Amino acid sequence: MPVADLFNPRSVALVGATDKSGWSISTLANLHMHGFAGPVHLVNPRGGVVHGERAHTSLSAIPEPVDLAYVMVPTTAVLPVLEEGAKLGIRSYVILTAGFGEVGPEGAAMEAEIADFIRENGLTVLGPNGNGFINAAAGITPYGLPIPPPLLRGSVGVVLQSGALASSVLAFAQARNIGISLLTSMGNETTLTVTDVMDYLVDDPATTSIALFLESVRNPAEFARVARRALLAGKPVVALKIGRSTIASHTAQAHTGALVGDDRVIDAAFRQLGVLRVRSLEDLIITAGLLAETGPLPGRRIGVVTPSGGASEIIADRAEDEGLELPSFAPDTVAKLEQIVPAFATVQNPLDVTGYILIDRTLLGRALEAVSADPGIDAIMLLSEPPRTAPRDPAATLALYAANAKRITEAPVPVIVVSNVLTDVTEFGRAVQEETGFPHVAGGIEHGLHAIGAAVRWSEYHRAALAGEAAGPPPAARHVVGDVARHVEGATGVWAEHRAATLLADAGIPMVPSEPVHDEDSAVAAADRIGYPVVLKASAEGLGHKSDIGGVRLGLTTPDQVRRAYREVVAAATAASTGPPVRVGALVQPQRSGGVEMLVGVVRDPGWGLTLAVGLGGVWVEVLRDTALRVLPVGADEVRRALTELRGARLLQGARGTEPADLDAVADVVVRVADLAQSLGERLESLEMNPLLVAGSRVEALDALITWRG
Repeated sequence: MPVADLFNPRSVALVGATDKSGWSISTLANLHMHGFAGPVHLVNPRGGVVHGERAHTSLSAIPEPVDLAYVMVPTTAVLPVLEEGAKLGIRSYVILTAGFGEVGPEGAAMEAEIADFIRENGLTVLGPNGNGFINAAAGITPYGLPIPPPLLRGSVGVVLQSGALASSVLAFAQARNIGISLLTSMGNETTLTVTDVMDYLVDDPATTSIALFLESVRNPAEFARVARRALLAGKPVVALKIGRSTIASHTAQAHTGALVGDDRVIDAAFRQLGVLRVRSLEDLIITAGLLAETGPLPGRRIGVVTPSGGASEIIADRAEDEGLELPSFAPDTVAKLEQIVPAFATVQNPLDVTGYILIDRTLLGRALEAVSADPGIDAIMLLSEPPRTAPRDPAATLALYAANAKRITEAPVPVIVVSNVLTDVTEFGRAVQEETGFPHVAGGIEHGLHAIGAAVRWSEYHRAALAGEAAGPPPAARHVVGDVARHVEGATGVWAEHRAATLLADAGIPMVPSEPVHDEDSAVAAADRIGYPVVLKASAEGLGHKSDIGGVRLGLTTPDQVRRAYREVVAAATAASTGPPVRVGALVQPQRSGGVEMLVGVVRDPGWGLTLAVGLGGVWVEVLRDTALRVLPVGADEVRRALTELRGARLLQGARGTEPADLDAVADVVVRVADLAQSLGERLESLEMNPLLVAGSRVEALDALITWRG
């Protein structure tokens, strides 16, 4: 699909142009006002004069080639316009018209017919039900709402699954002096999708960061492919994904299903792909704008230079939230700063140079110069902003900002300028930045620090992706069970624990020894062989959470206790059964103690596929809900990172004198589980071990549950 041709036409036809339409008026005005150099042809079936210009009665009546048709005709007339244009060799279209799949079955049927025609004829079509696009880099603006000047040209590509918000996003970017390269309002994405535009922006030399407003990720596999391309190309992707859902994923049997919600899977997938997820339109544009200017940052150690003690305290708190480090300055830096700042100032990081900047206007810049030379600093946050109002004689202001711009440019580490609060950059402030080269200013401490934290995280993702690319493709799954077919042929529903444990053990996953029994005498005999104390559990096909129905007895130390426990758990499982009669027995296992109980589960997300959850397990799993998610496949390094994300990670590290867990051993078992899940095919719904007992280097699953689709 030649997307580049769509966004870079040499001539445009406005089909359905009329003086009665605000869309038509705005689109023509935008093309004329913002620098489109090619001809703009108006098409109205009545001909005559429209918007003060001659109108053609049809596309066929235009006497020269047309590269882009911007279609504003009634819904039923859209397909005839495409048919006429295709015969004339017009390959690119924007369809503004609404009334298709978004309104009901009749509209959806028309949209499907249009989609078939588009594919059959190799057309590139943005929409329908979208405002169009703004190619600011090239001055091409077929966009149906007013674009107030100035249209700031920059390097942020913006892709929105929303028409109504596009103009608001553009206005906010202009207010913060953030220039765009391309903005698209996607409409219904009948054929041209968000990922198609992302692909274009990854290759677009005018774009250095990409901002997405997403209502849905329609094709996760394609999104993942393009996001990886962007990460390797060094083009940050920032996304505001709406529609956070509390609907849990799609198996009622596994604990994992209650922990893996749709939105948490998207969070996990975005992190793995290096996509920076934000929660507001302001953060979307400010973060993408900052990254467009900074590119990769070298590390998390931030030096802060401000003229405010209160701001320093806010920054210290928010930096910790963002995972940023504010290291102490080196002794040489402290000595330099003590010669610069007033005697009543305290030299520390964050550095408050005090309100003395009103007396010595060079103070902030000289302090910045000293901090930028500190060997323990990766980047600097400078609290400053462009002036808002023009003084009678602006020469001194221009000289001050030019001097600080020079210091920032020549600093050995990146300097990120942040304003105190989120306010518009005024016309005078923009003029000062343009004339002096003073850099981009992120809007407000809150949004600015969020953007810096995101930039640091993206930089780490980018370096890891490049290192992985240099190392070559990842090895194939190492622990796939050999003869999967003999285990899963005809599998359905919920497998009894013993059957699930056999499959896991055959795949090399350490499982607690277990003996199935079907009467009291065999239960006692099994306990004698295993050795007391033992655990006894109800066992039946289709039986999921045994503890929920009273189907588990722990710490049994005598034959009489085993007999009584057998009767009780079998009775409980029989009473709980609601389907056809099943044979209920029990499992006898050795009692385990000590260590940390974990959950390791894999559940199938309908969009992203198999998703891994690791976390604290046992009976508290759904109460604590302390899990980290990853979309498969994963390697051991990724699993270890997931383990460190847990709130209970200190338990694994040996809190309060307990034995620290061998995280390499844990990661190895988790990868085995993930590889096995991938090898089991599309019929697997969920696979779970809860608890997985971790005690030092001993890792052993004490329970297992497998659910099959259908």
